Amino acid sequence: MVAGRGAYPDRVPSQPDLPGTASADPLHARLRRGRRDDLGPRRSSFVADLRSVLAERGFRRLYATRLISQTGDGIFTAGLGTYVFFNATKFPDPAAAAVAFAVLYLPYSLIGPFAGVFIDRWSRRQILVWSEFGRTGFVVLAAVFVASGALGFPLYAGALLVLGLNRFFLSALSAALPHVVPQDKLVMANSVAPTSGTIMSFAGGIAGTSLHVISGGGQGGSAITLLCGGLCYLAAGLVATRMRRDLLGPAGQAEGLSGRGLTGDLAAVAVGLAAGARHLAARRRAGAALFATGSHRFLYGILLLMSVLLYRNYFYRTGGGNNALGHYTILLITSAVGYGAAALVTPPVTHRITKTAWLAVLLAAGGIVTGGLGAGFRQPAFLVIGFALGLVSQGIAICTTTIIQEEVDDGFLGRVFSVNDMVYNAAFVLGAAVSAVFMPANGRSYPMLTLAAVGYLAAAGAYRLLSRQPSAGGSPVPPTPAASAQRSSS
Repeated sequence: MVAGRGAYPDRVPSQPDLPGTASADPLHARLRRGRRDDLGPRRSSFVADLRSVLAERGFRRLYATRLISQTGDGIFTAGLGTYVFFNATKFPDPAAAAVAFAVLYLPYSLIGPFAGVFIDRWSRRQILVWSEFGRTGFVVLAAVFVASGALGFPLYAGALLVLGLNRFFLSALSAALPHVVPQDKLVMANSVAPTSGTIMSFAGGIAGTSLHVISGGGQGGSAITLLCGGLCYLAAGLVATRMRRDLLGPAGQAEGLSGRGLTGDLAAVAVGLAAGARHLAARRRAGAALFATGSHRFLYGILLLMSVLLYRNYFYRTGGGNNALGHYTILLITSAVGYGAAALVTPPVTHRITKTAWLAVLLAAGGIVTGGLGAGFRQPAFLVIGFALGLVSQGIAICTTTIIQEEVDDGFLGRVFSVNDMVYNAAFVLGAAVSAVFMPANGRSYPMLTLAAVGYLAAAGAYRLLSRQPSAGGSPVPPTPAASAQRSSS
């Protein structure tokens, strides 16, 4: 099972809606319009879109920087995960696994909303270069800790620094995009770039786990895997240096800044997040979709922790960490296939039934598959569960993103998406943390499996009830024609 970050993992939602900041930049406004217009039927394929935007020289270099770096993300995550979860000499306990999940995912929730304050003040090209060089150094530090057998605060601090800088890197990529493609290609660029990056991250993760197995496993194999991820970061930083320092903005450095100072702008982001949450609460259909996302991610955190413990401490306890990792890689692949299948299945399904109905079906399916197949605690069944939950996870993310874009006023989209991203990651970590208290070391827990299965079914019913409640905040701004066409199918 794979824990992805949803349909738009690198959106820059923190600043666009705060008065006096870069939100007033017409480039940011075009980005928001592009995402709303993209709800309509697409006439071109992914390959055609990619070919079109690759004609832009600046985009090619920005795109190469993204692909190389996100490949490194997958390799780094694999190196850290193999060391923490599939160590040849130690068996992971639930608490240690939950801490590792927190390290891997909380930076996106805690740092992401505030990244825009800095990327609107500093040269974005320089952010790309120095965040990658900085991550290279921190990866080397983490690799030293891994090679020495350290497991605890020093290692997790190094990992947090790597992942925290990644939040700035991804935010700068999104803010830089309008500077390297013309306005009429923004929708295409926003479609192909994040999708390609996610694919490369998956590929990097699979390559990283394979590298760990080939290199002999253990501490040395994990350290080598981490260093390979660091080499990707170094290469991405070098590619970024091929772009002019002023190419990616912000225009004039001071444009769009509020005059409040850095502390004032950071406080304004926090106030904006609270306003976005209040706005979301008044849009019941969008709020219900966020409830569906949070419920799924909480339960998914329980099941992902269970799967790691089962493979290392139950299915292959006597076979060694490397053997367990090799088989767990198959589970990762089936989950990734499920993620990809959601992108193929969700559009045609939501032309036949509403997105609200499809969300409820996905949640219910998660409960049925988990409860029906998981009770035997057999490896083949968990491969099917991994595929099913991959499809459920990405299908929910696609529907939630679209419903938010349809229901929320354009002036609040950035803040609401910030809230969505925080819920997406925080609920996952919370699920793993809560279950760690009750989960046995080998992961074979009927109560936790039952909780997850019943939880999905209960979430499906609760979501249907919530989504039928009338909104208290009025109607959103008039949508674009493309959004209107999409709304009619929901």
